[in-house]
Amino acid sequence: MMYPYMTLHDDTEITHSEMLPDGRVKVYIETPDLKDGFHNATCYLPDYMWEDINGYSEAEMAYFRELIRNNAHLIMEFSREGGFTNASNF
Repeated sequence: MMYPYMTLHDDTEITHSEMLPDGRVKVYIETPDLKDGFHNATCYLPDYMWEDINGYSEAEMAYFRELIRNNAHLIMEFSREGGFTNASNF
């Protein structure tokens, strides 16, 4: 199951999985693109292992790496609680 985490001003969607059996959390980033369809990247927390990076520039990836690093503690917590909505009791 993937849970929504954040939508950026350019319609980039950041989602995360529930806590996986091995203690990791999959974070998926996807941005719509008129030419290519979508750009995307996947990161696994807590080890910050990036894979399947498609369409993003190095500057964009530097931004996403920092964004995920700054939010990793929340993403990890929300993954244990069933996403933001369940964690916040909304």
